[in-house]
Formats: sequence, C-alpha cells, structure tokens
Amino acid sequence: MGMWLLYFTIVALSILVYKLGFAQKLPLGKSIMIYIFLAAGCTILTVLGIFLPITEGLVVAALILIIYKIRLHQSKKQQVEAK
Repeated sequence: MGMWLLYFTIVALSILVYKLGFAQKLPLGKSIMIYIFLAAGCTILTVLGIFLPITEGLVVAALILIIYKIRLHQSKKQQVEAK
C-alpha cells in the first residue's frame, strides 16, 4: 500500500511540475501520450524514491514554479495597469 501511495504522489507532483513549467498547448492525443510516458517514468522514480528524496525534490520544484507563476502574473498585471 505504501508503494502505491508513493507512486501516486510522485505522479501527481510530476504532473504538477510538468503543467507549471513545461506544458504547451498540444492536441489531445499527444497530451495523452505525454501523460502515459510520464506515468511510466514515475515507476522508475518510485523505485528510486525509496532511497532518494525524489518526492521532496518534486515538492520543492513545484513550490518554486508556483512562486514563479505568481510573480509573473503580478508583473504582467502591473504592466497592464501602468499603461
């Protein structure tokens, strides 16, 4: 049960990091393929996550990307107000 929880946590965090940092508008079929390969790659990360801080690294990456997106949104909002 613990391995499944670790796997789903890593998959969820990987999807979040992908969406915040790297995702582009793609057709539905290509998006599905990306998520399938992402989930398959997370299998390896889950095995490594037993011994290495994979989940913690993904949490840090997600937090950094969230902060970046918030600051970018505020910056764009200030530019619009300045005009």
